[in-house]
Amino acid sequence: QVQLVESGGGLVQAGGSLRLSCAASGRALSTSAFGWLRQAPGKDREFVARISASSWSYRTLYADSLEGRFTISRDDAKNQVYLQMNSLKPEDTAVYYCAHAKSYLGSFDYWGQGTQVTVSS
Repeated sequence: QVQLVESGGGLVQAGGSLRLSCAASGRALSTSAFGWLRQAPGKDREFVARISASSWSYRTLYADSLEGRFTISRDDAKNQVYLQMNSLKPEDTAVYYCAHAKSYLGSFDYWGQGTQVTVSS
């Protein structure tokens, strides 16, 4: 069982930055992969980024649409996963979810409750 709690969302102007945090608890976290997904109003949940465990050298993968504006990272000593979001656009407005996977390319099996990010124009 894995529990994930997101924080750091809020209201920001276009062009601004936010850093989301995800506090993870449970078993075998250091060998797990994590990811961020988002869901905008009226749209399906979409993949944002994922990061592997140290055994895969913290490999990362991003959605092509992000154009290099977001960075995922993790601190295994603190059981935290982060999403640094820069140059935010109104279309980034969504609920952002932290997710856990047993392996880098595995399916996500645990989810947090989400944190709202709203970008004003």
